[in-house]
Amino acid sequence: MGTVTAVCSDGGHEFSKPVRDRILLLEGLGVEGDAHLGVTVQHRSRVAQDPTQPNLRQVHLIHEELFEEVAAAGFTVGPGQLGENVTTRGVDLLGLPRGARLRLGPEAVVEITGLRNPCLQIEGFRRGLLKEVVGRAEDGSVVRKAGVMGVVLAGGEVRPGDAVQVELPDGPHLPLERV
Repeated sequence: MGTVTAVCSDGGHEFSKPVRDRILLLEGLGVEGDAHLGVTVQHRSRVAQDPTQPNLRQVHLIHEELFEEVAAAGFTVGPGQLGENVTTRGVDLLGLPRGARLRLGPEAVVEITGLRNPCLQIEGFRRGLLKEVVGRAEDGSVVRKAGVMGVVLAGGEVRPGDAVQVELPDGPHLPLERV
């Protein structure tokens, strides 16, 4: 079991999101008042490609341990600065399979849809940071470390200090891919 350490939202399409005391997850939509709220995709580049595609990026979650990892490379990053809605501790978000469900606090449930694909905006935030959150495995495959994306299955309020419980899907576990 893990813990929510911070929650963030922003109504504009800014790179970083301000830290909040609480956020409200809305079933099938995302984070109330956030720019990425919606049934269909809200990410600007994806809207330009096809505005009718489903929004598999309603909630962005990052593991707080990533901040410590990039700090070792000289980068100071805190909650919300990479655009996430929920910062966690003690959950291997990147190791979860597709379809894993996270219970956040007493009511909210988010189903993990895939990995965040970090973009060049990270370079505008901190020059050189992109190479710390995107790398290569020994086999040459891309390794994305900037968190996971999900959809809201059950709404509810989420606050720092709330428990995070992981429920794995039945059947063979499929690895996360970028969404």
